[in-house]
This record gives sequence, structure tokens and C-alpha cells, in this order.
Amino acid sequence: MSAEDSLTHRVRPTAGEAQGALVLLHGRGADEHDLYPLLDMLDPERRLLGVTARGPLSLAPGGAHWYAVARVGYPDPATFGPAYARLTGWVDAFLAENGVPVSETVIGGFSQGTVMSYAVSLGAGRPRPAAMLALSGFMPTVEGFGFDLTTAAGLPVAIGHGALDPVIGVEFARDARERLEGADADVTYQESQMAHSIDPRFLATLPGWLEHATTRAE
Repeated sequence: MSAEDSLTHRVRPTAGEAQGALVLLHGRGADEHDLYPLLDMLDPERRLLGVTARGPLSLAPGGAHWYAVARVGYPDPATFGPAYARLTGWVDAFLAENGVPVSETVIGGFSQGTVMSYAVSLGAGRPRPAAMLALSGFMPTVEGFGFDLTTAAGLPVAIGHGALDPVIGVEFARDARERLEGADADVTYQESQMAHSIDPRFLATLPGWLEHATTRAE
């Protein structure tokens, strides 16, 4: 992988031989350090190779971004397409370099990172991951991009969203749940009485969910 195709990222090593990987993607205006503490929260025994990546774009009002916001639910195609290609290329190369198959990898994120996680996990032609974590995001509608939900049957997906979210309305999470359940995915869903943030009570339930999902994938 060439330097220009790579993404700035931060790795959290395993305690022993890797039993899979956990990839987390940040939200709009953050960077690879933002979700890094969640790696140990979600995988306290360090069974999985953890990594957080930085979005390739620098846009107003600052920080890193995965795409330009056209309107909620509909990322700008001109920025989403190249970022998606770069992210999938980086994910595949990083996992291959570390000897971890996508099938043993959990992919997740927050806000824009959730949007990209849906795309990487369920985009047409993409290999299926072990599980997916979607926090305060949506399944994107983008010209030239499509999902293949035939691969979602049995896929563990944990969705958490604030019922009072003024940035990405909870209706997007409900839509994702409906679409994924319709595709026979194994959906864990929680709405919290909060705004655009991550509910620590939901996070506390996820280590067991993640261990079950990755153990089942082995």
C-alpha cells in the first residue's frame, strides 16, 4: 500500500495472538485519537487487534472528515466515493498485513464513522465482517454506491442512537434497524434519552456482545 493510499491510524496491540480485529472510525471533525479509548472498553482482554483511523479530508470547521455533508443521510458523492475507496483499500491492506481476515473483524464507528462502517461492511462487493457497531449514524444514500444486504443474514449489528439527537435524527437508526432486520441480520438496538453522543450504559453492554460475535466467527 502506497503512502498516499494509506490512512493515518493508531494501533492498539493484542495481549497475545490476535483472535480478530476491531476497527473504529471517528465522527465529523475528530481524528484517530477520539475513539481510541473505546478499544479497551469494548475489548478489555485485548483479544483483538485494535485500530482507529483518521478520515482523509480536512474541512470546515476543522478536524478530519470522511465526506462533505450535503444533507443528512445523503453524503456528497464527490467526496464520499474517493474516501470509501481509500478506506476499503486501507482496511483490506491493514488486515492482510496483520494476518487477520475481514471475517474475523468488527467494524464500527460514531456518526460519520458509522456511515462509513455501514458502507465498508455492507457495500456491494465487500467481504462480510464478523460484526458491525453503529453509533449515532445512518445507512447512506449516495449516487454510484449501493448496499448488498443479502450478505447481512445472521450478521451481528449493534445500533445505539440518541432519541433526542438533533444532528442525525433517530429515524435514521430506526430505518437501519428495519432494513437490517428485514435482511435477517442479528440486530441489537438501543435508543437512549440523549442527544448526539454515545450512551455509556449501552457501551457497558457491548464487551459481551463483541466477545460473542467474534467467538462465533472463529
